[in-house]
Amino acid sequence: MAKILVPYYSSYGHIYKMALAVAEGAKSVDGCEVKVVKIPEFEVTKQFMSQQEAYVKAQEQQEDIPEATTEDLEWADGIIWGIPTRYGMMPAQMKQFLDSAGGLWAKGALEGKATAVFSSTATIHGGQESTAITTFVPLMHFGMIFVGLPYGENQEMNTSDSIGGSPYSASTIAGSDGSLQPQDAELKMASRLGARVAKVSSALKGKL
Repeated sequence: MAKILVPYYSSYGHIYKMALAVAEGAKSVDGCEVKVVKIPEFEVTKQFMSQQEAYVKAQEQQEDIPEATTEDLEWADGIIWGIPTRYGMMPAQMKQFLDSAGGLWAKGALEGKATAVFSSTATIHGGQESTAITTFVPLMHFGMIFVGLPYGENQEMNTSDSIGGSPYSASTIAGSDGSLQPQDAELKMASRLGARVAKVSSALKGKL
């Protein structure tokens, strides 16, 4: 049985909704156990954002999701990261969590595990691809095996419509004011990414 972890960070709920779709896709693969966890929020951010209704509401929706630990990373056979963009790359909350996993890096605990990324940006050109590509770098330092999102399985990318998705990651467009929600096409691609990583993880586990 392959164990799939979906650690994510979500301020306004877009990545949270994508995480649920990723998890459903992974669960569709026979014999896979799936765990969804959230990256801890900074206390200073909680205080600063406590007056924003959209932020507070999104955090309330995620109250039942356990916080991620480095033990979760070691438990998993495959890890699919939910990462909103901040200036074209991962937010500080995610970076701090990865930095805290230095002990796992030192003993090679994540080497050979399948991994992938799903993301959200305010606009089409606000980091849809760069967030995934820059996240690739630390994941390679951990020795993980990156799984992309091929065109052949995701015809939704062959469009001029304003939707997320690239060969590097599933993604969604939140809008400059955060009012847009993940579209069906974006959720489908997220689900397929979950299934793809689950299949790769199962195959890798069977050969180890």
